[in-house]
Amino acid sequence: MSGRCIAMWSGPRNISTAMMRAWENRSDTVVVDEPFYAHFLDKTGIDHPMRDDIVAEGETDWMKIVSRLVEKPASGLFYQKHITTHWLENFKTDWLSELSHVFLIRDPEPVAASYAVKRNAVTASDLGYSQQSELFRNITKMQGTKPPVIDSKRFLQNPKSQLETLCEILEIPFEDNMLSWPTGARESDGIWGAHWYDAVNQSTGFNPPRAKHAELTDEQQDIANECRPYYEELLDVAI
Repeated sequence: MSGRCIAMWSGPRNISTAMMRAWENRSDTVVVDEPFYAHFLDKTGIDHPMRDDIVAEGETDWMKIVSRLVEKPASGLFYQKHITTHWLENFKTDWLSELSHVFLIRDPEPVAASYAVKRNAVTASDLGYSQQSELFRNITKMQGTKPPVIDSKRFLQNPKSQLETLCEILEIPFEDNMLSWPTGARESDGIWGAHWYDAVNQSTGFNPPRAKHAELTDEQQDIANECRPYYEELLDVAI
């Protein structure tokens, strides 16, 4: 199989890191974890946990990042875990045509609840729904077809079926290795994993969807309501 670059676009507090584990556990795939994160923090000045360490260690020139992302491997897959909040208005979009894309979505209520646990200040922009919608529309227009969309709740109800369908759409072979992995951190994890990846580092596969999420404050519910139309736009075309 000739080399392919696959970009997975997710908001925060989804199953994006577990999904990265699944792809990295394939026999033919290397991964990169949130390559635009350092640039995002450096450009915006926003306060995030471990901010200074992330900026110091990461690449802050977005054009150098893009040069790496479009470099196809000689064979196999280059899987890219992207967080949509890291997408900034100064980015050009032409390079996106060189990648295959997948969108990973989640109901905004549990996202708002989960994000608030890890970071006190929360805005709708922090959850990445509007950025995800804009990227989806741009890529659809650029490539002439809608990229596949995975809803995390549906996915967790039947991961194997969802992954088989996704691999079929992407025209790559499915591997059972994608369904389980060893516990612990990976060398490929960003250094922010020390703050954010505690649950996934204890996992050995995809866990069933949670029946309930933490109760939202009125402010958090307003944020979730603001994000919902963007979520439902992509949910309409999800696998």
